[in-house]
Amino acid sequence: MDFHQAPPRLTNTFHSDPLLEKTLKKRLPPDVWTKMSAHLKHVGELAVTDWLTWSQQAERELPVHVPFDPWGERVDQIRMSAGWTQLEAAAATEGIVATAYERNEGEWSRVYQAALLYLYHPSSAFVSCPLAMTDGAARAIELYGDDELKKNAFKHLTSRDPKTFWTSGQWMTEKIGGSDVSGTETVARKSSAQNGFDWQLNGVKWFTSATTSQMAMLLARPEGAEMGSRGLSLFYTELRDPNQNLRNIEILRLKDKLGTKALPTAELRLTGTPARLVGEMGGGVKKISSLFNVTRVYNSICSLGQWRRALDLAWAYADVRVAFGKKLKDLPLHRITLKNLETDFEKAFELTFFVAHLLGKDECGTATEKERTLLRAVTPIAKLWTGKKCVEACSEVVESFGGAGYIEDVGVAKMLRDAQVLSIWEGTTNVLSLDFLRALEKEQAAPVLAEYLQTEGARYLATPKGQAEWQEVQSLLAQGQKNGRDYLESQARRLSFLVAELIAGARLVS
Repeated sequence: MDFHQAPPRLTNTFHSDPLLEKTLKKRLPPDVWTKMSAHLKHVGELAVTDWLTWSQQAERELPVHVPFDPWGERVDQIRMSAGWTQLEAAAATEGIVATAYERNEGEWSRVYQAALLYLYHPSSAFVSCPLAMTDGAARAIELYGDDELKKNAFKHLTSRDPKTFWTSGQWMTEKIGGSDVSGTETVARKSSAQNGFDWQLNGVKWFTSATTSQMAMLLARPEGAEMGSRGLSLFYTELRDPNQNLRNIEILRLKDKLGTKALPTAELRLTGTPARLVGEMGGGVKKISSLFNVTRVYNSICSLGQWRRALDLAWAYADVRVAFGKKLKDLPLHRITLKNLETDFEKAFELTFFVAHLLGKDECGTATEKERTLLRAVTPIAKLWTGKKCVEACSEVVESFGGAGYIEDVGVAKMLRDAQVLSIWEGTTNVLSLDFLRALEKEQAAPVLAEYLQTEGARYLATPKGQAEWQEVQSLLAQGQKNGRDYLESQARRLSFLVAELIAGARLVS
């Protein structure tokens, strides 16, 4: 009789993840934990039933760009699967975005949201991407929007009703630059419109996710404004008119990407697209930074979720695959390989949920000045470290499946391709390392980090590993003072990884 390998099986991802329950129960007030745990149990079950089915449908039925109707009329429709639509609706119903803004759990609201997103992302076909930009847009409007934006757009972005819920795009990238937006060529011209959309935008946005969203936040340069990033302003646009036709937006093409194929990513031409100025003229980069600070936290959480799903599948496979007369989980070398991945994962988990809590405290007005400085400094390094580590872990998991892992319909190869974007979106490793340097210099974050590590992280600094990492950080900073900015930039990547390891280690043993 032919042998047939039993496949790995997933169970409720809340119950199968003891770290999530252990950590949240330890950190949260009892009443908050009691409320959250019931909801997380429900979401963990959806993640391996309905959501998993819908995400698989979205991966099979990929977005299709329909530029013209049968009679040659330009329509620029993007057809999405029913699975994608159901996943968006589920995100609204479960409050993936809304939880953070209802703030029913006070400073722990972002931690609550992080746990929901952590369970949702691996079964979302990357609907989590437009959710990140939706959340970021809500925060930017909360901080800088006028009364009309707060009354209309903010209400839609934070709705729990799928019929009124909106997602948002974040359109920054142009051909001339990705992370460097100083050369942005999109021009904003004042118009005579009376409905508040009194600007028209003209230009090409080279890489735009969430093209099926109802709105977008984007950077443009008003006519006559100075060149460079100082001349940029932040704008808001609604993509479609009441008849659901794009408002002077032409979809040039959908991008053919390495992964995240269920997510529609497009190149757009704006030809007089009506828009509203967000806040005062200028300061666009500062305003939109409030948006991508949120998306970087999302990126860290999604990296965790992707990593956890990969490990769950690796352990499940190790429980059903027999080699050399034993299950893989009973082979010492295989077991220690997976346990090492779990150790790194635990550190990443602690680091990411620490940042989520700091963000929640900042938004609720309970953060101290030092905690706000910590948030500014740790957000970029949490994103770069978790993104990079997730790719490494997914690669190891593909290998742990042997030849089966290299076969597309097994599913873990796709996880590796998808994971690669997590180290690119919202700033590559090098870009975020330099952003961390700016936090050290402009926000005077170095002494705040040092104080945190020497107090909250004292136990970790007392370990040989922690002591060695801390000494190397001090040495790099001292050499930077001696040798100048260029030297410090050349070491920014190493410095960022070391500080991420230190804070993660400190959190793990606290």
